Amino acid sequence: MPSPTARPDAPPESLRTSATTVLKIVIAGGFGAGKTTAVGAVSEITPLSTEEYLTEASTDVDSLEGVEAKQTTTVAFDFGRLSLPDAPVPLELFLFGTPGQDRFVDLWYDLSRGAVGAVVLVDTRRLASSFTPVSFFEDIGLPFVVAVNHFDGAHRYHPDQVRAALDLPASVPVVTDVSPRSAVGARATSWDARNPSHVAGVLLTLVGHAVQNTPAGPARPTSTTTLQDA
Repeated sequence: MPSPTARPDAPPESLRTSATTVLKIVIAGGFGAGKTTAVGAVSEITPLSTEEYLTEASTDVDSLEGVEAKQTTTVAFDFGRLSLPDAPVPLELFLFGTPGQDRFVDLWYDLSRGAVGAVVLVDTRRLASSFTPVSFFEDIGLPFVVAVNHFDGAHRYHPDQVRAALDLPASVPVVTDVSPRSAVGARATSWDARNPSHVAGVLLTLVGHAVQNTPAGPARPTSTTTLQDA
């Protein structure tokens, strides 16, 4: 019998070593904050997307104020995968993007089950849409970080201003800019959900934050790969 043909988008076998830790991460945020964009930007596979066109039937429930050009919306979830073999601990991240509207909160519980943490994307033009996801992860006790997705024309705020506006404790990381790796004195770049390195960086920030803030539980059986329920 011939050997099965490997999928073109499968990562090299070298990335699936016994030392690889597999984690589930939720990408959340308000309607139009950039969740689908972030998952698609960083995923090493063709991302699964459940976007549908907005119709007149949603006019009364989906406000397009500030995002008038938006034509589609996620109705279930987005899924992508990112392997980080060069991280301090080699990682394989399963990324689940949530639908943004408050009416989908019940689905957020299912998507968050087994996750190590969440990234909450914030659009400062529509800051009120971030209150629900922030409160949700605080209520269920899931570690999270906040990343400000800077849209063209949006005012730039200091991280402390974002923290105060969302009433976040000092322990929650707030990412607004990405420091350059070039010459000293170079200006930082605003965080952008379209930039793969920006998204990967905030995912690593989340993993580090989750490790520091996850209570130690009973010892688990030893295994070659750690897998959070997907």
